Amino acid sequence: MRHLLDTKSLSRDDALRILDVAEDMADTQRREVKKLPTLRGKTIVNLFFEDSTRTRISFEAAAKRLSADVINFSAKGSSVSKGESLQDTAQTLQAMGADAVVIRHGASGAPRTLATSGWITAGVVNAGDGTHEHPTQALLDAFTIRKRRFGDDSRGRDLAGLSVTIVGDILHSRVARSNVWLLHSLGAQVTLVAPPTLIPQDVSTWPARISYDLDAAIGEAPDALMMLRIQLERMNAAYFPTEREYSRRWGLGADRLAALPPDSIVMHPGPMNRGMEISAEAADSPRSTVLEQVANGVSVRMAALYLLLAGAEEQPNGHSRTPNEKGSMR
Repeated sequence: MRHLLDTKSLSRDDALRILDVAEDMADTQRREVKKLPTLRGKTIVNLFFEDSTRTRISFEAAAKRLSADVINFSAKGSSVSKGESLQDTAQTLQAMGADAVVIRHGASGAPRTLATSGWITAGVVNAGDGTHEHPTQALLDAFTIRKRRFGDDSRGRDLAGLSVTIVGDILHSRVARSNVWLLHSLGAQVTLVAPPTLIPQDVSTWPARISYDLDAAIGEAPDALMMLRIQLERMNAAYFPTEREYSRRWGLGADRLAALPPDSIVMHPGPMNRGMEISAEAADSPRSTVLEQVANGVSVRMAALYLLLAGAEEQPNGHSRTPNEKGSMR
């Protein structure tokens, strides 16, 4: 695995490989001593040009539990705020000996530019770029759905036959884009629900159904209902009349929660706007997987970093890979 830049180009087998290694990582996190020596001597840089406490801390925890050295780089207060280019920053990291770079950037395509430019030799993990993709979030969401559905029998399984409904600000959501492509690759049926103004123009090319009626979508009994945050900071126009109107038509309140089938789960990538896209009752209900997603995120990111830097040689449980298990992911 050279880089992890998106889920659109991630094959079903490669996705299952990451999810299955994440299962092994999750097992190690139930031990008294959670730290593994796997990436000792490796240096991982968290290069964040956008604020994101959850994602940065999750990657930092994942790297440290694999015994890697971690450097956290924030654009605010750095040379970037003085006008330094991405190329100059990347070459500085190269000179410091970075083995992997986890990058979050406001410009769509920035991680791919970093990975293909020749500026660095380090592996690159996309931690969210513009309104493009956020692959590790989609992987942790798929991991959570699979774990809730199959429990201890989840290894090796895809999501064929399951239905996932994603609700909210599809237009600005990299989480939605990554989930659509990954869930489709894993065999799930995806439905997108949003106001017409929050549906992207190119959505007809996505492997997903479109609906504007949340109640009708809930009536189809989805296995997972994923509520997205309304990204007010990315909105420079009025995409819906009022927050109250949005909550009434597309928010998950007590009545809609009660209308879901008993085994349906409620997901949210966080942070949540409680009272807007999701009520406190829904967010805190037993069927909510919000905290599970956070915990699973560390395991999935451990798996991604492991496969990026050490996966060809050894499994986290100590078993060597056979030759046919080796290979690269683009």
